[in-house]
Amino acid sequence: MKREIIKWVIYSFISSAAAGGAAAQTELKLAEQYFKTNECQKAIEIYRVALTSDFDKIALRNFTECLVRLQQWEEGEKYLKKAVKLDAVNANWYYLYWGLLLDGKNKPLDAIKKYKQAISSIGQRIDQNREMADEFRRIEHSDMSLLVLQDAREIAKSPDLFQLEIASVYRDLNRTEDMINELLSYGIKYHSIELVQNMLQDFLKGENDQQLLESELYQKIQKYPNEGFYNELLIWYQIQKKDFYKAFIQEKALDRRFKHQGERLFNLGLLASQNLDYSTAASIFDYLVKEYPNGNIYPVSRRMAIYVREQQVRNTFPINHSEVRKLIGQYQKLITDLGSNLRTVEAYRNLANLYAFYLQDFDNAITALEKAVEVGKSNQNFVDNCKLDLGDIYLLKGEPWEASLLYSQVEKSQKDNILGYDAKLRNAKLHYYKGDFDLAKDVLNILKKATTREIANDANDLSLLIMDNTGLDSNEIAMQEYANIELLLFQNKKYAALDSLQAMLEKYPKHSLTDELLWLTAKTYISLDSNQAALKYLNNLNENFGHDILGDDALFEIGKLYEEKLKDKNAAMKIYEEILNKYPGSIFVAESRKRFRFLRGDLIN
Repeated sequence: MKREIIKWVIYSFISSAAAGGAAAQTELKLAEQYFKTNECQKAIEIYRVALTSDFDKIALRNFTECLVRLQQWEEGEKYLKKAVKLDAVNANWYYLYWGLLLDGKNKPLDAIKKYKQAISSIGQRIDQNREMADEFRRIEHSDMSLLVLQDAREIAKSPDLFQLEIASVYRDLNRTEDMINELLSYGIKYHSIELVQNMLQDFLKGENDQQLLESELYQKIQKYPNEGFYNELLIWYQIQKKDFYKAFIQEKALDRRFKHQGERLFNLGLLASQNLDYSTAASIFDYLVKEYPNGNIYPVSRRMAIYVREQQVRNTFPINHSEVRKLIGQYQKLITDLGSNLRTVEAYRNLANLYAFYLQDFDNAITALEKAVEVGKSNQNFVDNCKLDLGDIYLLKGEPWEASLLYSQVEKSQKDNILGYDAKLRNAKLHYYKGDFDLAKDVLNILKKATTREIANDANDLSLLIMDNTGLDSNEIAMQEYANIELLLFQNKKYAALDSLQAMLEKYPKHSLTDELLWLTAKTYISLDSNQAALKYLNNLNENFGHDILGDDALFEIGKLYEEKLKDKNAAMKIYEEILNKYPGSIFVAESRKRFRFLRGDLIN
């Protein structure tokens, strides 16, 4: 019987304690709600009672902030003074919020004294240093946050303690050089290059900060030549700045030192090419061809060395036909040296496109593609890509039925695949060029549901163009003329296209196609690197059709021209800012914001 009574007493005690704890939590939640709705007097009444029985840091913080809001200085100091004496374990927090109270009372020097007392009251509890540092940052006292973290280092006799936290505080205090050194030290110690990169992306904002990082990294590389971490970080930084040549210099050093066999350099060459830095890409691939003549990357590096020079020729106007023939000779030598095999099939495709689009030598282009198909016949995707190229060449020759036949073969072979959708889109464009607008629309309506967003978007754009500009006159002459111009552009006859565009602008000054004509004219001038002429037509489009569907496209293109071609940073920033304000729902908003931040001095664009 006694045992049962004892059990009942213990159970009753535990149940009572649990009930009391639940009630206390309910009271604290109510007080927090009052705090959030700025009903501070009600919150104070609850917090005053709750804090006498149990310490709660959040409750103490809210209690103190309410006292500051109501300017109840005397009550606050009286309470905190008493609390420090009664609860030595949590004295550090009472001192901290006492300092907060004094800050609110506009007594900054007295507040600093309390903050320092808070730090000294922590003792050996290193975990509390981190927690208090976070709280000091929250109340915008990063100077005290640094002090408490440095104090932890001294107590623990560990100069590397809390490096990421201290780096963050240095960022708050605009001590960029110290921040960089903390991050570099942490990265070396823990081999955490990605974490350091991410923090630098967030922390470095201005050009001066970036220059400090670059300077510091060069110094570290000179001082520690065998430590690859600094080279890695410098390469990353230079890639973010799109300075691929400097990245090439550093990557070359790493390649030699750590025997990467050119693999990382090859990836850098691809990245430079994707970012249109063909000159640096060519230097990288030339280096790989020279240094690794027996390596696995030699064949593709040699082809890429020619390919990036091909891109330079393609993007230089007027087209230098002697340079085109030189490229053809280089591809032919590559095939002769390496043989007709899977390593050179892509060279055949490049060769065919040069013959067809720049020399209008269709017979040699077709021969090259037929050879490519013969050599690469084991790869159906490659064969179908060649058929699409061949279809394009027949379209250039003025044989649309042959082109359509080849596109249709790929549609059948690659049904429900990306290549199949691409073939269907080419067939739709072919119908469009021929003036079969209804047939083109039927195909485009199917493609709007394509799984690839790019193809679906292209199909939707062309479908809208046709719908908006047909049925306005009985014979749809203007739409047919516009389609003929697009065919000229496909055939790389840009100057003839410009003449026709100008004629259409004069012939149809108020047609629904006018904005499209201005847009196409501007884009054609951009492709010819005639930037001032392009700017003229884009400004016309922006001023007269800014409310229409191409308004944000035109404005974004103006910004890119100022930034990338005309090198007018301030004008570009102004345009990007205008997009953010004028077209908040535009698909260009995110990219405009990124570019604006980059031009403003942020590290990543």
